Amino acid sequence: MRLIKSNTSIDFVGMARFAVIVSAVVLLISCASLAIGKLSFGIDFTGGVVVHVQYPQEANLNQVRTALDDAGYDQRTVQHFGSADAVLIRLPATSGKEPATVGDKVMAALDSGTSGASLQSVEFVGPQVGNELINKGGLALLYTVIAILIYVIFRFHWKLATGAVVALVHDILITLGVFSLTHMDFDLTVLAALLAVLGYSLNDTIVVFDRIRENFRRMRKATPKEVVNASVNQTLARTLMTSGTTIMTLLALFFLGGPVIHGFAAALLVGIITGTYSSIFVASALALGFKINAHDLFPPKEEDAEKAAKVTR
Repeated sequence: MRLIKSNTSIDFVGMARFAVIVSAVVLLISCASLAIGKLSFGIDFTGGVVVHVQYPQEANLNQVRTALDDAGYDQRTVQHFGSADAVLIRLPATSGKEPATVGDKVMAALDSGTSGASLQSVEFVGPQVGNELINKGGLALLYTVIAILIYVIFRFHWKLATGAVVALVHDILITLGVFSLTHMDFDLTVLAALLAVLGYSLNDTIVVFDRIRENFRRMRKATPKEVVNASVNQTLARTLMTSGTTIMTLLALFFLGGPVIHGFAAALLVGIITGTYSSIFVASALALGFKINAHDLFPPKEEDAEKAAKVTR
């Protein structure tokens, strides 16, 4: 599939210094918020009580949420469970009520606003399980970044690989910073969104790197800055079109998808916006900072072999 060509001639390299300042400020704010305010971990990580309720007909989730709010369970997550007549209610362990009696209290709250509900099960998720999920989630992100670093080193060069990994860390830290600043719950769905952001951001960066490598072969007399500028401009239309359509879908999920996927959509939305920005300004700019050139991507031995092959033909 051919890339969509762009006729733009924007001096992205010239704007790199300004972009570095913007990124540094945003990263500083994000890191400060993570260090001071930390993340608001959801029940998946902190532990809590999970209540499974069955209705004789399709359950109205808004009525369930209102009934729980009136009973003092304002920090709750309500979602369908398998079918429209089954409801899963997650309550934090800090609600001040014993797990053994939470089910009865929840049913009493629901009976006051709705009818016909029956309690199916009550499960307690301990904080030890939550800590294990936090550790495994952090390791999953770390292993993913390491795997990406190795992949880009073998496919391109360590100078481009370093730029790609720094761009990925840039995207993840800013996304986490937004969740820390807004105090949105950080749960397993958000962690899954972060892993998706890594893949999306890397894909955008790889497209730019492929074009940089092609242009280093074609534009022999051009400087590295001219090659990078031309490459980013040539892939700009493709990058904006892909990101734009994805962002429109995520906006629909964010505003219309309901509270169950609110955090998931928010993480993807922030991550894709920052990923598009980093693939244009951060990754390539860092490669230029490491003095990337044609000899890095095409060593003299490789070029000599290509010339010899052409002569024999």
